Amino acid sequence: MHDKCDVVVLLSGTGGNLQAMIDSFQVDPGPVRIRAVISNRADAFGLQRARNAGIETRALDHTAYEGREAFDAALIEHIDAFKPKLVVLAGFMRILSASFVRHYHGRLLNIHPSLLPRYKGLHTHQRVLEAGDAEHGCSVHFVTEELDGGPLVVQATVSVELGDSPTTLAQRVHTQEHQIYPLAIRWFAEGRLSLGKQGALLDGQLLGPNGHLIPAI
Repeated sequence: MHDKCDVVVLLSGTGGNLQAMIDSFQVDPGPVRIRAVISNRADAFGLQRARNAGIETRALDHTAYEGREAFDAALIEHIDAFKPKLVVLAGFMRILSASFVRHYHGRLLNIHPSLLPRYKGLHTHQRVLEAGDAEHGCSVHFVTEELDGGPLVVQATVSVELGDSPTTLAQRVHTQEHQIYPLAIRWFAEGRLSLGKQGALLDGQLLGPNGHLIPAI
């Protein structure tokens, strides 16, 4: 039996990915335990989702701090009070300082709504449509100091359909996000996923440039 893997989730918004985690780990918790959810916005609906599930919450207003480093230092204190093995970014709309990223090296995951390394940053669904791509998707990756640039863990693809809008495309991508993010967290909690010198490792094997790729259904 694995020891419990305590997870702290950081979010800024509605918490759709958090809800997917809560639902997945209620059905089959395995070693995963969501220990706390922390937001930089006290009105984030994701905090209510956490409270509804009996998970501890914290709100830390970034505007109350003198700059990014001061906020990140306070955030580290709040996170480390829960002694998590893994920190998960689930729509946390803050660019993290290098010191924060280094502090959680190898135990900080993010999900991004594109097939990285394509379309780093914002407005990914719009950009995919404007480029005329046939395929879109989402990526879970370890966080490094390069924005949206850390080693890939798992990607899922969706086909871009005729008549898609950014909204319809986003809905299908979200469905895939809600599958692959709990999966990646479970791998980490079970000791199957780690960050090595060369990149992400699953079951001791180096993952390729696309991570573990789940093709469109």
